[in-house]
This record gives sequence, C-alpha cells and structure tokens, in this order.
Amino acid sequence: MSDAADRDAGSITLRGALARLADALLGLLRTRFELATLEYSEERERLSHQLMLLLAGVGCLLFALLFAGAAVVIYFWETYRLSAVIGVMVVFAIAGAVLLWRRAEIANTAATPFAASMEELEKDRAALSRTLNPPASQ
Repeated sequence: MSDAADRDAGSITLRGALARLADALLGLLRTRFELATLEYSEERERLSHQLMLLLAGVGCLLFALLFAGAAVVIYFWETYRLSAVIGVMVVFAIAGAVLLWRRAEIANTAATPFAASMEELEKDRAALSRTLNPPASQ
C-alpha cells in the first residue's frame, strides 16, 4: 500500500515538475519572441529611414545633373544666367552628397540585426547547459 502511495506522490511531483518546466519554457519563448519582434520593428524603421535618405540624396544628385546640363546650354546664352544655374547645381550637389554620406554613416554604424535576441538565446543555452551538466564534485 505504501508503494502505491509513493508512486502516486512521485507521479504528481513529476507531473508538477514537468508542468512548471513547460510553463517556464513557454514564458522564456514568449520573452524571446517579444524581443525579436521589437528588434524587427526597430530594424524596419532604420531601413525605411535609410531608404528615404537614399532616395532624397539620389534625387538631389539628379537635380544637380539636370542643372549641369542646363548650365551647358545656358553657357552660350546671356551673361548672369550661368551663375544662377551653377549656384543651384552646387547647392543640390552638396545636399545630395551630405544625405548620401549620412546614409552610409548610419549603415556602417548600425548594430547587427537581432543581436540582442541572439545574445539572450546564447545566455539561455549556456544556463541550460550548466543546469543539465553540473560540474563534477571533487
């Protein structure tokens, strides 16, 4: 009779331990998923910001090219139009170069996407490894 009671108590304890383990794993997965979702949204925002800067920079450089062509045409026209067109061309060229430089700077200094998620998963793996393989007692 006592064997049956011990088996029932052991199975309840085992079942409870498995339930707590499953609950802990689901909580851990939920936290990691939330972190990955947050990093995804940050990465998406960073990429859209870079795309806007890239398009603005390319647009400004295209305007500079347009005005450079207009400057060549106007060069043979009257006297002060050339200075105005070249001035506008220089302004757009500088603006385009600054925008493209800023985009490249952002791209070069950006963190690796999902680095925090990978770091947390590595910590989880190390903790699980320590738990499953405790150091041998001397």
